[in-house]
Amino acid sequence: KGTIHLFRKSQRSLVGKLTHEFRLVAADRRSWKILLFGAINLICIGLLLMWCSSTNSIALTAYTYLTIFDLFSLVTCLISYWVMMKKPSPVYSFGFERFEVLAVFASTVLAQLGALFILKESAERFLEQPEIHTGRLLVGTFVALFFNLLTMLSIKNKPFAYVSEAASTSWLQEHVADLSRSICGIIPGLSSIFLPRMNPFVLIDIAGALALCITYMLIEINNYFAVDTASAIAIALMTFGTMYPMSVYSGKVLLQTTPPHVIGQLDKLLREVSTLDGVLEVRNEHFWTLGFGTLAGSVHVRIRRDANEQMVLAHVTNRLYTLVSTLTVQIFKDDWIRPALSSVPIANNILNLSDHHIIPMPSLKAADNLNPVTSTPAKPSSPPPEFSFNTPGKNVNPVILLNTQTKPYGLGFNHGSAPYSSVLNQGLGIPGVGAAQGFRTGFANVPSRYGTNTRGQPRP
Repeated sequence: KGTIHLFRKSQRSLVGKLTHEFRLVAADRRSWKILLFGAINLICIGLLLMWCSSTNSIALTAYTYLTIFDLFSLVTCLISYWVMMKKPSPVYSFGFERFEVLAVFASTVLAQLGALFILKESAERFLEQPEIHTGRLLVGTFVALFFNLLTMLSIKNKPFAYVSEAASTSWLQEHVADLSRSICGIIPGLSSIFLPRMNPFVLIDIAGALALCITYMLIEINNYFAVDTASAIAIALMTFGTMYPMSVYSGKVLLQTTPPHVIGQLDKLLREVSTLDGVLEVRNEHFWTLGFGTLAGSVHVRIRRDANEQMVLAHVTNRLYTLVSTLTVQIFKDDWIRPALSSVPIANNILNLSDHHIIPMPSLKAADNLNPVTSTPAKPSSPPPEFSFNTPGKNVNPVILLNTQTKPYGLGFNHGSAPYSSVLNQGLGIPGVGAAQGFRTGFANVPSRYGTNTRGQPRP
């Protein structure tokens, strides 16, 4: 028997939950390397910010922001390891893969915000350019370059590696690719390094360091301090252009959009599913990217009434599972409703339904708002209608009329020659009687005697 707890345990705070999850990640030895690089990254960032303040160089500050971005990438790598350890829960039924997508999106957006801040500071420096000290400018450049390349090449960052390949190329990559083709045309051995396209993070690190080296030389030779501001703008633009395609790609994943490169394959698979035996229609299909490299989807399949549900489900899943790893298929059989002959119960004394004519009437949808006299919507504030007609409206139930003839020509009247007495018995020969008991017709003034005119005088 289990222990009965009288008092419920207090829930953990946010800090306690984060500490618990951090301990879970730190228990894995693969994360120790990332934590070590993170500690070194913090020390490097502190030194670079001190040197940025001493040199008064905004270009070195813009390059230091790339080192801060490396810290974000290390945190994203830790989140990726944490996602691999966690299993789906009732709250997160699809798992925790979207957390690493959110981490990539936040990291790239923060890098772009830093680039915008550099552009704003550079615009202010153009108005009043301060003096730049080059004592530690070159040292800080090489320290930042060495640590950035070491971090990017030593740590296998799965989320950023996938995004850098799946996202569209930046303008910096396109220009470098054009230059690489020209160089590889002269030296074919460099094609394995420069082609098909370089790593965007390595490329921006090298380009930023090259801009800082040019800045150092121009300031040392000509004391041209404005080149520092120009280099800062160039580094900020390269950072923004590199991070923007990654932000767009990860943002589309967060918005659950269908990847463009799999739309053609999905259409082909859906056409194959629609041709399976027993499948009548495939509808309400929706496919989206759950995480990096993981596609989820749901689809409704309408099948024949005599088809085997489990067999169709197995075939549909087998076709779509090659592309969609997380799939939800809803199978429902085709069904139709035969139109009812009457909306009211038929009396027991009616033996043969084929001998009667059913006149269906529209059902009353809003009985509370209809006037039983005029069968028109009646409003509380509106005056009563001026005219009323003694005619059936929409609120009248379906009418079942008896038919004594084999041919449904009329409503209860014999056809052919009929004796005059039978006509009188039916009330049609008496003025006013037939119209009152039967249908309303235009023959209200029918003469009461055969062979008389309208004034009652005998015909000669």
